[in-house]
Amino acid sequence: MTQKFGKVGVLYGGRSAEREVSLMSGAGVHEALRSAGVDAHLFDTGLQGLAELQAAGFERVFIALHGRYGEDGAIQGALELLNIPYTGSGVAASAVAMDKIMTKRIWLQHGLPTPAFEEIDAATDLRQVPDRLGLPLILKPPHEGSTVGITKVAGYSDIKQAYASASHFDEVVLAEQFVRGRELTVAVLGSGRGARALPVIEIVAPDGNYDYQNKYFTNDTQYFCPADLPEGVAAEVERIAVLAYRALGCAGWGRADFILDAQHQPWLLEMNTSPGMTSHSLVPMAARAVGMSYAELCVAILAEASCKLHAPARTDE
Repeated sequence: MTQKFGKVGVLYGGRSAEREVSLMSGAGVHEALRSAGVDAHLFDTGLQGLAELQAAGFERVFIALHGRYGEDGAIQGALELLNIPYTGSGVAASAVAMDKIMTKRIWLQHGLPTPAFEEIDAATDLRQVPDRLGLPLILKPPHEGSTVGITKVAGYSDIKQAYASASHFDEVVLAEQFVRGRELTVAVLGSGRGARALPVIEIVAPDGNYDYQNKYFTNDTQYFCPADLPEGVAAEVERIAVLAYRALGCAGWGRADFILDAQHQPWLLEMNTSPGMTSHSLVPMAARAVGMSYAELCVAILAEASCKLHAPARTDE
């Protein structure tokens, strides 16, 4: 069955701040696909160019890139031009989901719950931001993932340094209301009305700090899948995850991150269109909860690879 995929490229590495994680994701996906009989080959987009990608003769590719140039529509656009089917969301959905500010605007337009926010830049009077959003609050670069550049601002004196940290990655920074609660995530597979949620995962990090180190390089973070939630709450979180995914036009697979407050109200934080696939990653964990192995998950994602843009047929004048 897997022979029908032909020669498959696993795009990994890249040039973003998440390169290290992508190298781990790609290595895992490559090994899993090979174990399933797929003719898979690693391709590091941070070291190899588009001419080499075209010359490689891949019949489809699995995108295991994270962050800029891999998750933001850039590589998706190149693959559309090269007519190479690829996994995950298309150009527009990838670009929108990578922009946390635009993502929140679309979710609000669809009536989906997401914390209050502001865009701030070098001209913003930072001292007034806590007056509007309250304290503590969160500052984050809108085009980064894996908690890169994120700071929890506890007091007025912290906001200047937090802005400096986030603005190292983006000139315009997202200031977001802090919602205290349980950290949840929901993987979604499929496209359109066929999209379905996998079981909710709860993340319990040391001191509530689910940062880059605790995500990928320690064993101190605890994960509960399915999450121990009151009756009906898990179903509601999963429902909102699918609605959020569809509102952005996502396809193939993705993962929605939430905070669940004390009143059991879920708040959407962000959508990942190329989630991690490392040994610590959450989508494989959710798949295992429904009896799907890591290799089966990789094959299922690869099976949906496609080009998303369809030019109208040319007609002779």
